[in-house]
Amino acid sequence: MVINRGLLFIRENNEADPVNKLIEWRRAFHQFPEIGWAEFVTTGTIITLLRDMDIEVKAGPHILCRESILGRDEELVKEAIKIAKEKEISTDLLTEMDGLTGCMAIIDTEIPGPTFAFRFDIDCVYVQESNDENHLPNKQGFASCRSGLMHACGHDGHTAIGLGLAHWLKQNIHVLRGKYKLIFQPAEEGVRGARAISDSGILDDTDYFMGMHIGCNLKKGEVALDPFDFLCTTKLDIFLKGKVANATDEPEKGTNALVGACFLANEILATPRHGKGMTRVNVGTLIAGENRSLIPSSAKMQLEVRGQDAEITKYLFDNIKKYTAGIASAYHLETKIEVTGEATNFRNDPEMINLMQAIIDTHPELLNVTLPLGGSEDVSLMVRRVQEQGGKAIFFLVGADQSDGHHKEKFDIDEEALSIGLTLFTEGILSILNIPN
Repeated sequence: MVINRGLLFIRENNEADPVNKLIEWRRAFHQFPEIGWAEFVTTGTIITLLRDMDIEVKAGPHILCRESILGRDEELVKEAIKIAKEKEISTDLLTEMDGLTGCMAIIDTEIPGPTFAFRFDIDCVYVQESNDENHLPNKQGFASCRSGLMHACGHDGHTAIGLGLAHWLKQNIHVLRGKYKLIFQPAEEGVRGARAISDSGILDDTDYFMGMHIGCNLKKGEVALDPFDFLCTTKLDIFLKGKVANATDEPEKGTNALVGACFLANEILATPRHGKGMTRVNVGTLIAGENRSLIPSSAKMQLEVRGQDAEITKYLFDNIKKYTAGIASAYHLETKIEVTGEATNFRNDPEMINLMQAIIDTHPELLNVTLPLGGSEDVSLMVRRVQEQGGKAIFFLVGADQSDGHHKEKFDIDEEALSIGLTLFTEGILSILNIPN
């Protein structure tokens, strides 16, 4: 059959080979990557596939708190909707999305039991995929068809696993109990999407939450059930507004946003570190000015801070706010700080770790390994939300013999790892329900 007029091809006759189905889904999404908050083709395709499985689906407006959306570029959204129309995503479906990407599948057995929630991120990154003829997506004809955009972090695989889990749940609903929520999350990159989902309240009845990430420099067969050293992070845009003036005729009438921004960048990078744990501070971009003959009247910088816990991250952010206020006063500038993304630290629940370890022990080809992450993941906000409401949560990593580092042009995975991720989810469900596998 053909989904969305040529975007996604799924063979009807491979029901007996779910591994091939996962691979086909992953490769289809790999070909058409979309950046965070702009995943309208991806979301439309996911919704269509889920509804073809006779599964209830709620679109973005029903699973996101609009007031909590971070780091969304309205111009990119408008362009993405235009592209979705060109790709013949239906008008009815785009109307249902109402400008918001992501969706949630709901499978209710209508038999009393726990509520499960699963998270699968769907966005890509700004990376130009390699044109090396030995790069598997090129050899097999599924490389990104979009210049400067690539699924270089494995989210195409996550999406495929989510669809595979939905299919498995639907096929096995007669032996299951409880309710299952499969969240296809937009805008994980830049840790922008999870806050809006967490604040929507859709996780508040969750008894068991599970999420995963593929790759992470692990070998195929390795699983990190309890990755640690997730860093809290806050992503920021700082805007500085001065007063333009001719640099030759009336320089004294201008207020220089560029100079203020340069001093601010220096102050931020010199922020004293914290004695209680890891800190990271980075100014990634600084754009300012109009042309060489004018006193620069505007500047914008993009930056991030990361800390080992929320206290340290708040300390870094508070210092940045003080420095920004000081520069505004010293250089007579107006300033604005905008939070564009955030994540926190977390630890998996021991009960979930032990449960998943028991599953791994039944698979001699799998090995639980210890892995300090040292990065940030906005799934942390979902984990924390579930735990605060009394639920249990786990986020684990699945090795895939990746061919290059995440967010790099030759990133690729051993696609057999997709079935490992799916197996851990399905056997986790059966174990929690105490159903023999």
